Amino acid sequence: MFAAYAARIDPDQPLSGLELGDRPEPADRAGWTTVSVKAASLNHHDLWSLRGVGLGEESLPMILGCDAAGVDAEGNEVVLHSVIGQSGHGVGADEPRSILTERYQGTFAERVAVPEWNVLRKPKELSFEEAACLPTAWLTAYRMLFTNAGVRPGDSVLVQGAGGGVATAAIVLAKAAGLRVYATSRDEAKRARAMELGAVAAVEPGARLPQRVDAVIETVGAATWSHSVKSLRPGGTLVISGATSGPSPKAAELNRIFFLELKVVGSTMGTKDELEGLLNFCAATGVRPVIDTVLPLDRAREGFAKMAEGDLFGKVVLTV
Repeated sequence: MFAAYAARIDPDQPLSGLELGDRPEPADRAGWTTVSVKAASLNHHDLWSLRGVGLGEESLPMILGCDAAGVDAEGNEVVLHSVIGQSGHGVGADEPRSILTERYQGTFAERVAVPEWNVLRKPKELSFEEAACLPTAWLTAYRMLFTNAGVRPGDSVLVQGAGGGVATAAIVLAKAAGLRVYATSRDEAKRARAMELGAVAAVEPGARLPQRVDAVIETVGAATWSHSVKSLRPGGTLVISGATSGPSPKAAELNRIFFLELKVVGSTMGTKDELEGLLNFCAATGVRPVIDTVLPLDRAREGFAKMAEGDLFGKVVLTV
C-alpha cells in the first residue's frame, strides 16, 4: 500500500528522511481492526519523529501520521483516537502509553491498524477532512481549555502563537464556549485571521493586553513564557502542551508564580471520552476545524514543508 514514512532520522534536516512509496499492509492482530483511511492531518509530532524525538532508528521504517478518519471493515465512518495503551485495550494493561508512530505504524497510508477500542463513530455532520483534524491538535486544545484550565463562559484566555494547529483550535473552541479570547502572533496576517476567528484582540508577542486573563494556552515555549506568566491575573492558570521555540525560557518568573499563586499545568493530548465530547461539540455547535491546505497523500512532502516553515494557518490535511 502507498504511504508516507520515516526512512531515516535527521535532527537538522528532518525532511531528508521522509519517503513516499510502498509499505506492507497492516498485519492481523487480536483485538485490533484495520481502517481504510480517507483523510489524515499533519502535526508537529510528525516533524519531531523525523528528527528522532520519540522515534528511534530501531523502529524504522515508520509510517507517520497520528490523526485519521476513514471507513472500518463494516463500512462505518470512523475517527481514530491515536493514544495506544492508555486503557490496556488491544495491548495489555502493562504497556506504557504511546501514540501512533512511536510504537505502531501511523495513518499516512491507505490503511492503518489500531485497537478496536480506539475507533469512534464519525458524526455525519463532519467531513472526513474535518474529522481528521480533531484527534491530536484539536483534542489537545479541548483538554487544555475545558479540563486543565477549567475556564467557564465569560472568562478570558490568551492564546499564544496564533496560526499553529493547537492555537487555532483553542481560539475557535474558546470563542464558541463564550470566552473572551486574546491572541498573539509575529505575523500581521495571522493576527488578522485570529480576529476573524473570534479573538477580541490580536497583538504581537510580548505586547501588553487590555486586561489580565484567567488562563493562558501556551504552545510556543521559551519565546513567550515570560509574557504568558505576566498576562495572568492573580490565581490564574497557565496550561502548556508544547515548546516549539524551545523548552528553556530566559526567566522562569518563579517569584511572580508563587506570589500571585498562579497555576502551571502540563497537558498532553486527551482521552477517548474527551475526543467523543469534542466530536459531539463540533457536530452540535457547527464549529469546524480551520484547514489551511488539503493535499493528496502523494504530495505529502509539500505539506511537511509548509509546516516546517510555519507557512500555514490551521491544519494541513492529506487525502487518500
